[in-house]
Amino acid sequence: MERVKMAEAESLETAAEHERILREIESTDTACIGPTLRSVYDGEEHGRFMEKLETRIRNHDREIEKMCNFHYQGFVDSITELLKVRGEAQKLKNQVTDTNRKLQHEGKELVIAMEELKQCRLQQRNISATVDKLMLCLPVLEMYSKLREQMKTKRHYPALKTLEHLEHTYLPQVSHYRFCKVMVDNIPKLREEIKDVSMSDLKDFLESIRKHSDKIGETAMKQAQQQRNLDNIILQQPRIGSKRKSKKEAYTIFDTEIESTSPKSEQDSGILDVEDEEDDEEVPGAQDLVDFSPVYRCLHIYSVLGARETFENYYRKQRRKQARLVLQPPSNMHETLDGYRKYFNQIVGFFVVEDHILHTTQGLVNRAYIDELWEMALSKTIAALRTHSSYCSDPNLVLDLKNLIVLFADTLQVYGFPVNQLFDMLLEIRDQYSETLLKKWSGIFRNILDSDNYSPIPVTSEEMYKKVIGQFPFQDAELEKQPFPKKFPFSEFVPKVYNQIKEFIYACLKFSEDLHLSSTEVDDMIRKSTNLLLTRTLSNSLQNVIKRKNIGLTELVQIIINTTHLEKSCKYLEEFITNITNVLPETVHTTKLYGTTTFKGKVAQTACMSACKHLATSLMQLLLEAEVRQLTLGALQQFNLDVRECEQFARSGPVPGFQEDTLQLAFIDLRQLLDLFIQWDWSTYLADYGQPTCKYLRVNPVTALTLLEKMKDTSRKNNMFAQFRKNERDKQKLIDTVAKQLRGLISSHHS
Repeated sequence: MERVKMAEAESLETAAEHERILREIESTDTACIGPTLRSVYDGEEHGRFMEKLETRIRNHDREIEKMCNFHYQGFVDSITELLKVRGEAQKLKNQVTDTNRKLQHEGKELVIAMEELKQCRLQQRNISATVDKLMLCLPVLEMYSKLREQMKTKRHYPALKTLEHLEHTYLPQVSHYRFCKVMVDNIPKLREEIKDVSMSDLKDFLESIRKHSDKIGETAMKQAQQQRNLDNIILQQPRIGSKRKSKKEAYTIFDTEIESTSPKSEQDSGILDVEDEEDDEEVPGAQDLVDFSPVYRCLHIYSVLGARETFENYYRKQRRKQARLVLQPPSNMHETLDGYRKYFNQIVGFFVVEDHILHTTQGLVNRAYIDELWEMALSKTIAALRTHSSYCSDPNLVLDLKNLIVLFADTLQVYGFPVNQLFDMLLEIRDQYSETLLKKWSGIFRNILDSDNYSPIPVTSEEMYKKVIGQFPFQDAELEKQPFPKKFPFSEFVPKVYNQIKEFIYACLKFSEDLHLSSTEVDDMIRKSTNLLLTRTLSNSLQNVIKRKNIGLTELVQIIINTTHLEKSCKYLEEFITNITNVLPETVHTTKLYGTTTFKGKVAQTACMSACKHLATSLMQLLLEAEVRQLTLGALQQFNLDVRECEQFARSGPVPGFQEDTLQLAFIDLRQLLDLFIQWDWSTYLADYGQPTCKYLRVNPVTALTLLEKMKDTSRKNNMFAQFRKNERDKQKLIDTVAKQLRGLISSHHS
């Protein structure tokens, strides 16, 4: 029973489930019916479900049939109405077809026109699109064409600017075209080409500047000379309340400053051709000679390319090399002034260019770099000048060199370079100049003294008298009162020497010009040089005259008179120096002219010593000359008295300044010879000969033999009977013996 009840219960549940599924099938969208059906097949009662489904279908069919039977009459009526409508519809269709046919026929041309319009519109749209694309591409192509043209004409900096616009502005807008990719790939090559070509132009510029530095320097130094002349004119004119401009303000080689952000021009680099200007015309500025655009272009190009430091290092390195070449003087520079001038022009040209680069670029060169180069240049230049100027023996060339160095220093000082060391070196050259002057005036004095007749100057008229007075400051009231003809106490060389001393002073003054020395320094320099001229040059020239063998006592006396008058003229020379230097004699530390006093002591001593030597030599020659063939002892004794008188004169101190018996030494050879013969001290002479302490050290055995032979000949010829006297015979034997010993001494000495 229970099983039956359970079976019934399960059957009821299954039936309920199937009913629910059927409702879901009826009410659910067909897209979602799958899961519902799946639940049927998951169970084991699908057979019963199918039966249920068939039953439900049959029920629905019966309901449909009932509904159709209910509405059939209405359906039939509707069909009848529809058939009526079909006829009308057919008529309408025929009308529409006919109308369509007519419309197609009539609109055929319109369709064709519309088709043509459609094609035109399509072409128009394509053309418009093409124009738009071309409008984007044409600027690129134009810029690229412009770039190639700029490259072709070597306008590298604008080419680089064009390249930047092309790369950053135009090419990104058309980057999807193939030709743009070719351009993009070519841009780095073009940039390197611009970089290389600009560097090549810079190298050409540097080479050109190196070759033409002397022209640039010559221009700068001409401008400095013009400005100096202008300054001198202004100084000579009265000032009318206006201030003088500094040299830096008054002129500059480069009149225009160029902005460092843009090149000066698009011209080629190098030195422009400018014809030589006449001296009286305005000197062209270096901006007329030099085109700096290659430097600016290359600097800007490397700056844009991010390689400015590389460019700066290259430029400085190359210019340092050029500086060393410029500072190397030619080996023959000292031979001519042109050699020095070209050397200075090159140095000035180099530093003028660097100074301009310093002021027209931002950091290509800096002050430290310029100062370093200038220090090197200054040391090498001074060393070269010291070496080469030392070879110069012509004072005119030394003076011209000094003027050139001053102009060189003034030119560079305008550009802010310190030149104190150059002026210090000029003081060294001044000493050399003084030495060359002294050598030159030594020759002048020698010619004057050689051509002088050492006789008082005769004058036969007032005109001649005034002429001599105009040449030499001489005042003598007694001489003025004397009638013509009359004589000055001094000879021709006095006014000539005096005037040459004044010429020497003028020559010294020329060197001191433009050295920025005070009047006191110039005065001191002139006085010291003049003292050297008097005490050394003129004194030596006079002493050389006195020491000549053919100088006579008359000439010696005239020389002493002349030097006395030259000594008196020293005060006039001092006044002469005072007038040209404007330094009063009482100024502290003013050097006095002491030259004539000094050399007049020397001249008197030399003259006196020369006179004594001349007298001693003459007396000795008198004894030894061949014409005197006979000589007695009595004659020697008388001769000895004359020599003693001369010695007495030497001991009396006729000229102050001799030490002890210095003047007597002039007669020492004669004295020892006479003592030997008068004392007949042959044993001592022969025994001590050759010893440093020999009593008759200055007696030459040849001289003694010559004199002895004269005495021997005299004994034989003048005393015919002397050979019969024993004393005379003994003396003759003694003379022969001494003569024989002297010959042996001479023979052994020579062997």
